[in-house]
Amino acid sequence: MNSNYWNWDTFLEALPIVLKGLGITIGLTFTCFFFALLFGFVWTFLRRIPNKPLNWIITWTMEFIRSTPPLVQLFFIFYAWPMIPGIGVTLSPFTSAVIGLGIHFSTYIGEIYRSGIESVDKGQWEAAKALNFSTVDKWRRIILPQALPPTIPMLGNYFIIMFKEVPLASTIGVAGILLMANTYGAQNWAYLEPLTIVGIIFLLLSYPSAILIKRLEIKLNTRFDKKATLENMKKGAMM
Repeated sequence: MNSNYWNWDTFLEALPIVLKGLGITIGLTFTCFFFALLFGFVWTFLRRIPNKPLNWIITWTMEFIRSTPPLVQLFFIFYAWPMIPGIGVTLSPFTSAVIGLGIHFSTYIGEIYRSGIESVDKGQWEAAKALNFSTVDKWRRIILPQALPPTIPMLGNYFIIMFKEVPLASTIGVAGILLMANTYGAQNWAYLEPLTIVGIIFLLLSYPSAILIKRLEIKLNTRFDKKATLENMKKGAMM
């Protein structure tokens, strides 16, 4: 089956094999992203604790994670972590990928949350204090409903980036589409067709998603612009 040229028979034979890993790739993407969304809040709220030494440690840790290649982090969690005496735990490839990619992207998502929170008008914080809201109610009813919607397009962009980074998990044995393609290629000495299938799959899934996110961003920006215009008109009428 080895050939120096494109072979449609090889393509058609490899297609269903590669597609077997599609469910795992998509499932891993959603799981990693959900983990990153949750853990992003951890970074955000830890950085809001009024303690300079703790803030320095959290900031440095986030910078270290962002500056380290996610592939190295995956290797450390899957191969090195179990070898640490006393605290090492052996994790499955899927779990290692969720923790590694989830924590890596959570540092970026935490910054998105922070920018959203800081965009909330100071008067909203004062209003929550004047109404004597508890900390939970303040965040749940006033701050987060205003801080999160503007961040949706940025979160969507990171979701697409994560989808394209998930194939890194194949290096630790997660049976996604890239691992299935590489396995087929190794068994049949034919990599061109299965890897082309992988590229096509990512194009067909990521490109429409990018278009939808762009449209969502335009829609949200239009909504916020209208809201800002109405508020300015109300302020002008009051004056």
